[in-house]
Amino acid sequence: MLTDIACRAANCPPDKKRARFADSGGLYLEVSPSGSKRWFWKYYFAVKERRLAIGSYPAVPLKQARADRDDARKVLASGSDPAKRRQIERLEAKMHTINTFEAVARELHTTKASGWSAQYAARWLERMEKDLFPWLGSVPLPEITAPMLLNTLRRIEKRGARETAHTLRQTAGQVFRYGIATGRCERNPAPDLHGALQPLNVKHMAAILEPAKAGELMRAMHDYPGQPVTRAALLLSALLFQRPGNMRHMEWAEIDMDTGLWTIPAAKMKRTVYGKMNGRPHLVPLPKQALDLLREIQTLTGHSPYVFPSLISTKRPMSENTLRVALRRLGYTNDDMTPHGFRAMARTIMVEKLNMHPDVIEAQLAHGKSGPLGAAYDRAEFIEQRRNMMTAWADYLDQLREGAKIIPLRA
Repeated sequence: MLTDIACRAANCPPDKKRARFADSGGLYLEVSPSGSKRWFWKYYFAVKERRLAIGSYPAVPLKQARADRDDARKVLASGSDPAKRRQIERLEAKMHTINTFEAVARELHTTKASGWSAQYAARWLERMEKDLFPWLGSVPLPEITAPMLLNTLRRIEKRGARETAHTLRQTAGQVFRYGIATGRCERNPAPDLHGALQPLNVKHMAAILEPAKAGELMRAMHDYPGQPVTRAALLLSALLFQRPGNMRHMEWAEIDMDTGLWTIPAAKMKRTVYGKMNGRPHLVPLPKQALDLLREIQTLTGHSPYVFPSLISTKRPMSENTLRVALRRLGYTNDDMTPHGFRAMARTIMVEKLNMHPDVIEAQLAHGKSGPLGAAYDRAEFIEQRRNMMTAWADYLDQLREGAKIIPLRA
C-alpha cells in the first residue's frame, strides 16, 4: 500500500512513458516523465477491464482517492458502470447549467434578435439583466414556480414600476414558451399570474374626439401665427393622420403630386426588421387640401430632401417636439391634444360621423391585422376606398373649420 511519503517521492524514469504505483483494491497512482501524477481505479464491468480517473495528486490526496474508490465500488455493486455514471452526472450538471432561466433567456434573445429592432432587442435584454436575472437567472426553468416569479415581479412593483412588472411577466412567458419548445421545461407559470399584479392605470395619448372641438382645433391651426412650415405640418397631420415620426420624415421624393400619392418606404414604417426589409411601402392618398398645402410650402422647403426640415439644418427633419410645442402655443396642453392624437381623432370621428368602414381606416392608419384574413387584408389595401375616404375626411374637416352645424357625437 502507498503512503503520502511514497506518493510524493514517486517518479517516472525518463525512458518510460509512465510508471504506476499500486495502492489497494485496484487503486493506483500513475506518474508521467514530466512529473504529473494521477489517480486511477481499475475495475471490471461486464467481464471487461475498465479504469476510472479519480483526480490528480496532490490536489486529491491519498485518503480522498481511497474514499472516491470506495464510493465507486458502491456504484459498481449496485450494477452500474461507475465511469458511465460519472458521464451521466456530468451531463446532468451541464444540462442544469444550460437550463437556467438566464441561459434560456439569452439563447432566446440570440435566436430572436435578428428579427427585432436593435432598440427593442437591447431594451429586452436590459430589463432581464436588471430585474429578472439577479433573482431567477441561476434557477433551472423547471424549478421556477408561479409564486417564485410573482415574488420577483413584486420587487419591481414596490419601486413603482407597475408597467415594467406587467411587461416582464409577458417577457418571462416568452422564455418559458421557448423552454417548452426546446425541451427545457414542461409548463409556463407566467399565465398563472394573470390578475395577481397591481392593475395598470393606462393613460392614452390625449386627443380631441368631438367634432365641435375638432373644428375649434382646425381653426386654431389654420390661423397658426408661427412658422408657415410648422402650420402646414399641423394641418397635414390632421388631414393625413399618419404617425408623427412618419410625418416629420416625409420627403419630397416620396410625394407624387400628379397621382396624389405619398409612398412611405417599408423601412420607415413601424414593423419588424423582416417587415422593414421585405414589406411593401405604405401608400397614403393625398386629398386636394393636402396637395394645396404641399405646393404652398414647396417653394420654402423644396431645396431640402425633407418636406419639414429642421430650422438648424435642411439635411435633418424637424424636431419631434416641434408640433407638440406648436399645439401648446395654440393653448392645447399634453392633456388636451398631442401630435399622436390626430390618429385617434380621425379614427373616432370617421367611424362615428362619416360611417367609414373600420378596416379601411385601419389600412390608412397602417395598423396590421392579425388572424387568417390578415394576408388578404394586406394585399387588398383598399386603395380606392381610401382615396374616397381621405377626400371625404378633408372636406369634413373644412366644414368643421368653417363652423358648419355639427350633430353631437353619439355615446
